[in-house]
Amino acid sequence: MKPISPMSSIVKNLRLLADETRLRLLLLLQREELSVVEIQEILGMGQSRISSHLAQLRKAQLVQDRRAGKNIYYRLTDHQAHREIGPILEASAREIAECARDAKALEMALKRRQDKARDYFNQLAGRFGRTYCPGRTWEGVAQMLFALVPPLVIADLGAGEGTLSQLLAKRAKQVIAVDNSEKMVEFGSDLARKHGFANLEYRLGDIEDPPIPASSVDLALLSQALHHAASPARAVAAAHKILKRGGRVAILDLHAHQFEQARELYADTWLGFTDAQLHGFLDDAGFRELEIGVVSRDEQNPQFQTVLATGIK
Repeated sequence: MKPISPMSSIVKNLRLLADETRLRLLLLLQREELSVVEIQEILGMGQSRISSHLAQLRKAQLVQDRRAGKNIYYRLTDHQAHREIGPILEASAREIAECARDAKALEMALKRRQDKARDYFNQLAGRFGRTYCPGRTWEGVAQMLFALVPPLVIADLGAGEGTLSQLLAKRAKQVIAVDNSEKMVEFGSDLARKHGFANLEYRLGDIEDPPIPASSVDLALLSQALHHAASPARAVAAAHKILKRGGRVAILDLHAHQFEQARELYADTWLGFTDAQLHGFLDDAGFRELEIGVVSRDEQNPQFQTVLATGIK
């Protein structure tokens, strides 16, 4: 068989790198060995699409893989071709707009690996409440934490009937509960009157454009509401708009999953969000000091995970 000439090899690599996704993959793997699952989360793409690109890069001897348990990890090879394409990758990092977002998402993926404290609390969350201990309940812990909340003006966006709003109203200066269901707003308003919460107001509106003046609240909450939004990015931007400078946002939602039945069973628009997606929403809206991580995992199928994301305006 006739050997491939160096020029032929270079031409083939140039054709291979004409695809932007493959360039982004190489730039990621240039920094760190990653699993297919991690690459999926960073790039926000499906497994089949990513696997197809990786197969082409592996065939060209630009990447190699190894299996560790159920995961397959990819890294760059030490092939001569990398010296040929190095300048292309450098230029791509500057010219491809998504590369900056990829770099942030990579940092978050690596942080997830190293966050032993998170694993500890995930295990704790799985045990807490399963073994009886006199006086130790989630309700008691919640009441203790709410008692430590300073008297803030709080917006509960996508509040539903407002169970969380009513708990917060016991300590908050004012709570504004927003929901787009007339029945939910009516029910919650009646409940607030019944319980004597003069500082709790229900308003009919959408979380992407809440009926709350700009720069008027201290804390904006989106508790299991963002995955119902038509545009999660607009909802997070709206939360930023209504917050005072120095105010906080807290998003509690489902981590990205593949349980398609949730669309029918729970009227979910989105199948949860990755850390990278939430980081992007918050960063684009102008929030700083972002903290994002999984805070609980269900043991029963489909094993939903809950992610908490916070930021400061």
